[in-house]
Amino acid sequence: MHQFVKKDVPTHTAFAFMLTAPIINPIVLFSTYVAFSGATKFVIWRVLGSMIVAWVIGIWLAYFRKESILTEKELAQIKEEQVAHTHEHVDEARSFWKNGWSALTHSIDEFFDTGRYLIFGSLLAAIMQTYIPTGALMQLGHSKILAILVMLVIAATLSLCSEADAFIGSSLLSLFGTGPIVAFLVFGPMVDIKNLLMMKRYFKMSFIVQFVLIVALVVTIYAAVV
Repeated sequence: MHQFVKKDVPTHTAFAFMLTAPIINPIVLFSTYVAFSGATKFVIWRVLGSMIVAWVIGIWLAYFRKESILTEKELAQIKEEQVAHTHEHVDEARSFWKNGWSALTHSIDEFFDTGRYLIFGSLLAAIMQTYIPTGALMQLGHSKILAILVMLVIAATLSLCSEADAFIGSSLLSLFGTGPIVAFLVFGPMVDIKNLLMMKRYFKMSFIVQFVLIVALVVTIYAAVV
């Protein structure tokens, strides 16, 4: 997101990409297909759900939320980097190796900047997986809506990668049913502990809360009609 905004990509466009990229890619789609024993309907429902959420969030950011979603610190850093980037382009004859080195240093900076949040989020997710009684949550899933809400909680707390969560979802299919599992597959890659911790680095807390609530609402409605 930081790099998108620095290149003047609209936030609603960048967010739509961020929400769909973890789901709509060949590896995740293939793993979902394999996890559900070739049931293409789960692949289709997962893709369609992510697109609907991205569409809703994009419209919300483009037309309804007028104030900046970025923290003051992030805005200042982006402006500083844009100025530095402009100065770099004064020299039109930059060599191939100099451009490559610049790309490498930017990648390293981005990795270490977000990596600390990813590591801490993974640690927190592991602690929650160990101590939260997931079995007790599963027993709450008697009605469809309640089961969907339970799966949203499980998806957020487990913080699984989108390549592996389909296998967990398929193992819970007989217990929860189709709708709640679709909610699990769509919600997890968008809202989990790791993502929220990294978002806190860039975005205002008020935006994060609104974002989570909107995504949860859209996914719940979508899964309820599947």
